[in-house]
Amino acid sequence: MAAPLAIARPAGAAGPVPQPVLDRITEKLAATAEAHDRAAEFPRAILDLLAEEGLIGLTVAPEYGGRGAGPAEMLRVLSAIARGEPSTALILFMTYGYHANPTRARSWPEHIYARLAHEAVAGGGLIGGLRVEPELGTPVRGGLPKTLARRTGDGWAITGSKIYSTGSTGLSWFSVWAKTDEPEPRVGNFLVAADSPGITILPAWDHLGMRATVSHEVVFSDTPIPLDHAVDVRPPAEWKPKPGDNAQGLWGGLAVSTIYDGVAQAARDWLRGYLKERTPSNLGAALATLPRVQEKFGEIEALLYANRVLLETAAQQAGDGNGADSIEAGHIKYHVTSNAIRAELTGNPGLSRKNPLERHYRDVLCSRIHSPQNDTIFVAAGRAAFGI
Repeated sequence: MAAPLAIARPAGAAGPVPQPVLDRITEKLAATAEAHDRAAEFPRAILDLLAEEGLIGLTVAPEYGGRGAGPAEMLRVLSAIARGEPSTALILFMTYGYHANPTRARSWPEHIYARLAHEAVAGGGLIGGLRVEPELGTPVRGGLPKTLARRTGDGWAITGSKIYSTGSTGLSWFSVWAKTDEPEPRVGNFLVAADSPGITILPAWDHLGMRATVSHEVVFSDTPIPLDHAVDVRPPAEWKPKPGDNAQGLWGGLAVSTIYDGVAQAARDWLRGYLKERTPSNLGAALATLPRVQEKFGEIEALLYANRVLLETAAQQAGDGNGADSIEAGHIKYHVTSNAIRAELTGNPGLSRKNPLERHYRDVLCSRIHSPQNDTIFVAAGRAAFGI
């Protein structure tokens, strides 16, 4: 692996990561992105590089040794990573999201949260939320999970199956959405160490894009965990969103949007170079000199400009404590990811696997599957407009 990039401050120090460091990270990640896409394997070398740069604990609070990065800094770092290798950004975003939640340290048992925070600062402790099931689908649309947490003499035993488990083979911790076996079941997050017994990872992920996310199926068979690893378990009714309780959803929506905007930026950058260099013999000049090509490329620039304004404004407002509500966050996700998909101009070169543009287009199409999906966004917006 290449030598780590030098950063001017300790990993846990406050302040933004210098832009030259992020630019070099983007370049290094882009150099191996095709190999990770073709192999469809967990990008371990990339995560190791980011760990050496002190970026795993980016959003961990300073009292735990982290940088305590706010929304704007988190999105800036995720964008740089996504422009290089977006699967890595999606895997890392989950860990960022867990530590960015200001209530996490207060709602989880202190010793458990502190362990995860210190692991992240040290370059490990990757955690992913395992929520989607073969039978239920995503819990965002309602319903109780089939995955069961059964009380044992000294803890819990987890049994069930989770699909679309981003980062599956490379995570240190699974936060498993499950219901209890109590007469009146509670629902919530059970923290499971990835090396616990009774865990099988089935290689089910073989998607069009974002292939290195290794979002395989994870099966739990009476997997034991300590009693206090039921870190946030409540009656189902208590999981309904409360007015003003939108921080986590906003961060998630902005992060996903930023990642796919980063993919679109990478596609734009490659295309710009190609159009400036490609000189057909019958034209005698670069394709970039054609007014029609300039018009279409200008449209791409306009779409990405709109994305930048939306994301930077929302991040700034969130950092000031005036974040968008869930309806506005949905609008942002819809517009940014739609613009990212529309920002393409290609012929045969964009369909050839030898060119990065083909991979970027496959990756950006995956933005549609992330919650909230467009139908959910539109229904929520319509109900709010009608006052229903």
